[in-house]
Amino acid sequence: MNGMNVHETNKCLLDARYDEPGLFPHLEQLAELPIAFKMDFGLEKLPQEPGLILIRGGRQLGKSTWLEKAMRETALEHGPGSVYYLNGDEIGDQEELSELIGDLSGLFNKKAAQRVLFIDEITAVKNWEKALKKLADQGIVRDMLIVTTGSKTIDLRRGTERLPGRKGKLDRSNYRFTPVSFSEFKTKTQNYFSKDKTLWAYILTGGSPVAINGLVSSGRIPEYVVELTRDWVFGEVALQGRSIESMKWVLRALAENGGMPLSLHKLAEVSGLANNTVAQGYVDLLKDLGCLSSTMRLESNKLKPLARKASKYHFTYLLVPITFSSQRVRTLEDFIAIPDHEKGRWIEWVIAQELWRRSAIAGEDSPEQQYFWKSDEHEVDFIFKDRFFESKLGDTEISRFMWFPKVFKNQTLEVVCATKKSQKTTAGFCKILSLEEFLLEKGG
Repeated sequence: MNGMNVHETNKCLLDARYDEPGLFPHLEQLAELPIAFKMDFGLEKLPQEPGLILIRGGRQLGKSTWLEKAMRETALEHGPGSVYYLNGDEIGDQEELSELIGDLSGLFNKKAAQRVLFIDEITAVKNWEKALKKLADQGIVRDMLIVTTGSKTIDLRRGTERLPGRKGKLDRSNYRFTPVSFSEFKTKTQNYFSKDKTLWAYILTGGSPVAINGLVSSGRIPEYVVELTRDWVFGEVALQGRSIESMKWVLRALAENGGMPLSLHKLAEVSGLANNTVAQGYVDLLKDLGCLSSTMRLESNKLKPLARKASKYHFTYLLVPITFSSQRVRTLEDFIAIPDHEKGRWIEWVIAQELWRRSAIAGEDSPEQQYFWKSDEHEVDFIFKDRFFESKLGDTEISRFMWFPKVFKNQTLEVVCATKKSQKTTAGFCKILSLEEFLLEKGG
């Protein structure tokens, strides 16, 4: 959070001065924006039980705003001494983190029904998980719910793996912060975009609340949003000791080959990388950041993965390809002017983003792992939980998919079109639906 320092923040929380200017700066900024979005990432309400919750996700998705809202709601419900706050960006090392948590643990109101410590950007503290492990083993945080957020998602994921048995008895400890759903976007922006441009506006912003409000306010994605997204990705690259210049080439190759299988050998070759292993490292980094899915090919008979075959790679946070596009797409006019053969990639990417979002909300371990099927003559773009999806930019006809029931008996192919005009949309083995219908379906 910006505004007060941590000491001042915790003093206000202890004194129940919840309306103090600067205490919740992101909430104050939110009140000035045209639209406030409900963030759905699988955590409807904080649990009452003690334990550890870890929330990871990309920049510009609203994590800090959510954290302030959760802090305020908890403080109002349980009173002074029930909530405290730490900022990982201001903590030097694991020893300081351990000391600060120990100090705050003694300030909690023992009569409060819930005692919650919020730690924003905990991954900024090197070896943060060792501090939490030490405190858990000492029993200092036994009666405390610790809620952490982090944009350095690689470190947050690996850190949780080093905390077996120290996360309490919560039903779920790990969450991925996800883009705004299309349903929420459409409801909240209906007075700002015409019906024929709503879908394109959603894709352009990637479901980022900051990007959406910028587009609504000024008609374009603000340049500072682009810069913050770029700095986040490049910051992670630098922290891993990798080359920023190489990542630029990797991102370019992934964008240009969107929708097509791309071997690691080919990715290394076109990106100027030393070998397949190095290429895999850059791909894994983007997957851990929640920016990319690895879509593995399945064989037709038993639908088992074919690891030896080239995978497809889809962007799952569309603000990232917007950020790194050489075309500098910033407005709806810019996006609509993209050639159709390139726009088709974006249709696949928004489907991939939506499937990733649904898996993340459900708490699946690897939402970035997706699947497709391909033969010499035909292809199915996505196979997701026994559902078969094919993506199309324009309209299509069911007659084009007569081959499908011959290969996949007793299955239904769902053809997702950005625009749908066909009168007949269902024929037993095939269903044609618009991209909006897919994004709005229950559970989406």
